Amino acid sequence: MRIGISVITHTGQNIWQNGLGQNVIFLAELFQRLPFVQSVVLIDVGDQGVMPEQVDLSVRNLRLMRAHEATDEVDVIVEMGGALDIEWLDLMRARGKKVVFYCCGQPYVGLAEPAIFTKPTHAPRPDRCDEVWHLPKDAAFAPMMRLLHRCDVYEAPFIWHPQFVQQRMREVEALGMHYGYGASGTATAPAETAGASGATRDGSRRGLRVAIFEPNISVVKTSSIPMLVCDEAYRTDRGLVEAMHVLNTLHLKDHPTMLYFANSLDLVREHKATFHGRHDIVGFMVQHADAIVAHQWQNEQNYSYLDALYGDYPLIHNSPWLKEAGYYYPGFDARKGAAQLQHAAAQHAHGLVEYRTRSQGIFAAVDPFSQANLDAYAARLLHLCRDAAFAPQASRS
Repeated sequence: MRIGISVITHTGQNIWQNGLGQNVIFLAELFQRLPFVQSVVLIDVGDQGVMPEQVDLSVRNLRLMRAHEATDEVDVIVEMGGALDIEWLDLMRARGKKVVFYCCGQPYVGLAEPAIFTKPTHAPRPDRCDEVWHLPKDAAFAPMMRLLHRCDVYEAPFIWHPQFVQQRMREVEALGMHYGYGASGTATAPAETAGASGATRDGSRRGLRVAIFEPNISVVKTSSIPMLVCDEAYRTDRGLVEAMHVLNTLHLKDHPTMLYFANSLDLVREHKATFHGRHDIVGFMVQHADAIVAHQWQNEQNYSYLDALYGDYPLIHNSPWLKEAGYYYPGFDARKGAAQLQHAAAQHAHGLVEYRTRSQGIFAAVDPFSQANLDAYAARLLHLCRDAAFAPQASRS
């Protein structure tokens, strides 16, 4: 069985722009470990013809090609990182090949927001595939996708690996900085300021420097609730939050709603808040922050959460899927989020061993190369191809 997975290359590309680019690589590497998979290629629907610099294809034994080059090179096509040409997909299916649409983004907002907010989008013909795969976070939308795409819809495991975090960690270490809670403080901090553990050199406690990484391009992940969490904690205890860094907000800085909302917060009025553009989590945390507050709405599985946990940073979040790790608060309850931020400030250093142990359990569950995840994806592929001419003999009924 030969598999092709779609990717989209573009100007200024970076593996840290979103989790989808990393997800494609993890899935490709997982497929490579299945005994009945002969090869895996990446099908480029973009305009650069090369992957981001963080992705060395030769080391991963992967090739990047255009769709027309992949016509005789693949048996299974996974539309994942970019939309493929409909006529090419029709041709491939007519030749007996199998097509899967792997839906990683939240499918309802992907359908509703472009029309409501006049956002640019690409809307391919829904009935272009043999199956749809979705992540556990989107199980509630399976009936909608089944009707929309007119085919069977199946859940596939959420996978993540720290390889890109580790690679970025090596890059910042070469500059004398270290990613991780309490690792060595921030390289740019003056001598009298605190290190990442929150304690100054004279032994007094310093407030947390909080980062908010929500992308602010959809209602599913915005900075609004995290900002309220930080401000409520600050109003409760002025020494609790030293700084609030709100990333991915430069495109919102002049919007009246954002201005009125931000200026209502004590942290903003008292000059404790800074608004930034996009930064990768490793590069930003080693310089500016030692805790993260996050919020999502029907989008509970996010790579940024796992990146934060890998660095042992206090992660205050509302993801039910991650309820046993980090510091959980329910739904939109910013007051409970503030209480969790206060708890993290007081107890995180003392409970670091237990915190790390709980995170390790999550990492094991999402490991692309665990036997459970290998078996799950093998089963999905064998089921998809059960009646195909190229299917492994043992899988045919």
